[in-house]
Amino acid sequence: MRIRAFRHWTPRYLYNRFKLFLYETKHLDHLWLTQQANAILSSWLRKADVGLEWGSGRSTIWFAKRVAHLTSVEHNPIWYEKVKKDLTNANITNTKVYFYKTPLKDEEIENNPYVKIADNFLDNSLDFVLVDGIFRSECALRALRKIKPGGLLIIDNINWYLPSNSSAPNSRTEYTGPASQRWELLTQLLKGWRCIWTSNGVTDTAVWVKPCSSRRIKIDVYG
Repeated sequence: MRIRAFRHWTPRYLYNRFKLFLYETKHLDHLWLTQQANAILSSWLRKADVGLEWGSGRSTIWFAKRVAHLTSVEHNPIWYEKVKKDLTNANITNTKVYFYKTPLKDEEIENNPYVKIADNFLDNSLDFVLVDGIFRSECALRALRKIKPGGLLIIDNINWYLPSNSSAPNSRTEYTGPASQRWELLTQLLKGWRCIWTSNGVTDTAVWVKPCSSRRIKIDVYG
């Protein structure tokens, strides 16, 4: 079991881990995404943008300092309180952080406020959505209609859920396929969106850009 757990610790992986350590040491305020994804967001976001993130943390203050308004959703009470305190200490007032408990049963996920918070937004009203918490497929599916044409969908650790050629640990392959039917559905719905798949050899972050001529998504993701 120990051998299997550490078999990805190759010289290449250790080198990538060291590079990531150096990057994070020098950029303590940056998002916990890949370096390339951070660079894309740094140049893409505008002061007038409105965004939603599932999974509060370092990204919350980072986004808040760069956009007009951010809604952040968290399921961990300890992390929720920490982020709220950090926002207060930084005198940030353009961000609303919500806490919702994790549902006890899988069938309750689609009706949980954590996922359904996307319903508070009008269709085509969000400039970006970051999915970096729990129930990632459900959150991403719920967010698709809410993103503006030309807006961004960012999913961290995407290599855990969708197949790729990534060398990062626990990456899914074409042989293993998507992690679930919900991820397969998301793949189908994102066809036509530009995808920028980034990797640092430790983990991957994918950024999708909604087409300006995107067809209205008519499928009921819970049907």
